[in-house]
Amino acid sequence: MKKEKWAVILLLCAVALCGVFGCDKDTQTPNGTIEAGVDYDVIVVGGDPEGVCAAVSSARSGLKTLLIEDDHALGGLMTLGQLNFIDICEDRQGNILTQGLFMEFYNAVGGTAFDVETAKQFFYDWVVNEEHATLKLNTAFVEPVMDGDSIVGVVVNENGEEKTYTASRIIDATVDADVAAAAGAPYTVAGEDYGEKDRQMGVTLVFELSGVNWDAVTDYLENDDNTGTGATNKAAWGYSREGYGYEPKDSMMRLRGFNVARQDNGNVLINALIIFGVDPLSEESKANGIARAQKELEYIVPYVRENFIGFENAELVGTAEQLYVRESRHIIGEYQLTIDDVLENRDQWDKIAIVAYPADIQPAAGQTYGVVVGSPDRYAIPFRSIVPLDVENMLVIGRSASYTSLAAGSARVIPVGMAEGEAAGVASAYSLNHDMSFRDMTTNEKAIADVQKTLKQQGAYLDDFEVHETFMDHWAYPGVKVLRSLGIVSGGYGNDYGLDQELSKDRLQNLLNNTMSKTGKEIEKVTDVSDPVTNLSMIAVTARIAEIDAESYDAQIAALQEKGILTDTILQHMGAETDTPMVAEAVMIVANLYTFMVQ
Repeated sequence: MKKEKWAVILLLCAVALCGVFGCDKDTQTPNGTIEAGVDYDVIVVGGDPEGVCAAVSSARSGLKTLLIEDDHALGGLMTLGQLNFIDICEDRQGNILTQGLFMEFYNAVGGTAFDVETAKQFFYDWVVNEEHATLKLNTAFVEPVMDGDSIVGVVVNENGEEKTYTASRIIDATVDADVAAAAGAPYTVAGEDYGEKDRQMGVTLVFELSGVNWDAVTDYLENDDNTGTGATNKAAWGYSREGYGYEPKDSMMRLRGFNVARQDNGNVLINALIIFGVDPLSEESKANGIARAQKELEYIVPYVRENFIGFENAELVGTAEQLYVRESRHIIGEYQLTIDDVLENRDQWDKIAIVAYPADIQPAAGQTYGVVVGSPDRYAIPFRSIVPLDVENMLVIGRSASYTSLAAGSARVIPVGMAEGEAAGVASAYSLNHDMSFRDMTTNEKAIADVQKTLKQQGAYLDDFEVHETFMDHWAYPGVKVLRSLGIVSGGYGNDYGLDQELSKDRLQNLLNNTMSKTGKEIEKVTDVSDPVTNLSMIAVTARIAEIDAESYDAQIAALQEKGILTDTILQHMGAETDTPMVAEAVMIVANLYTFMVQ
């Protein structure tokens, strides 16, 4: 009787607890992490591929997960932006470095170039088929719900009604890190971190053409004596001469070489139209950019028909719903990935992805061509780079994660963000199951090792590596690092900085003027360097900028040595005062001059 009495009491207690906290099986995860009064374990804001991966990873980790997307479909840039030509992260042997969930998607859609509708359906099915995932489309983020410096939920606009959802962890997968910014995480905008906050990198509107003769396109690009062009049965790349030959009606646009991807219906999507003057943080500016581009296409399509082999019968079908925006905010996290991390192929103890892609900076208004700062074999994304400063319970993934602007030229590509999304889901499960904050995880080697182990078990590639670049052995490489971090020098796809070339007047003047503009000081522009340049003229102009009051060459040398601008190593390479210096000497002198000026 006593046992039966206690059984009844326990049953009544359980019923009472259900009345207070709810006992619907959907409110409990297998790991039992959901907190009383909290709607979800994890909320992911943003339904681009990065956010989809985060939601799938979180749900597969047994967490009750909500994915919020403000548009009518998932996939963002890949679907609504129609960017269906994937920027693959390959090492120099052609191995794809982003594995795991990215490869699940890659294999499902058929590789580098894919059909947009196929991808859209795959992303949707990927989420809704996960038992622990809930998807809400047409649901816009409004503001964060904060408890001190901790984010505990989000207010959204769902079908015209404001609602609040709470969670133990939030993953910001919005392209502009909107949630993190609103929650108080620090950030820079565009090239602000190296003195170019007002730079607006060109954005792109993908457009769709019918009537393209793919056999003619393939034959032309495979036999045009240009090793940089080519075609497969689904993708093509080339037509740079033809693209840059177009003279736009709108001076704030450029047509460049074509990246072309075929759709299942035979139409092709073109990534080639660069639009300047678009503020990526303004919906009005982006809408205006789309309208301007659509107007320009009235002139572009006839030009393409006349000048592009295989496009003689092309017709405009339409344009993407969204712009391809490459840069806006750069969140500052526990670690900011640098351009040195990228181009020196640095491993990271807390890596969550290994990636590779050229550091590609698209042109801004007034520029015809962009810049490739350099091209790595591989480098690691640290977990610390997705943990923002000043906000607890949050991770930030995708192109607005914690990278410096130049590093983002490489790390911004979608496969990187998808790998980060998978890691964010796994890290959220670890954080909740071990009652450890994301910030504490950034200094806990066991926590990171466990996350890495799980990611590897799920198919991620996270092997340790060491790749040394020969350009790092050049005596003038320390100067390259200084000027490269300012966006002054670049090595291109071959990582060649031209250090052993003779220095020209224009090269020296550009080095000096561009670098001095980053000091924040009023310095008269240099226009009077001798042609050809000599050591005498290079030293004279350097001394003048450093405000050295000495007339003789020897006196200028001595004064520059005293200030640390000239070193014994530089002098050993310079030769006689009438000799023409190499670029290496100028790079070292200008780098030291910059350091002296900003001290």
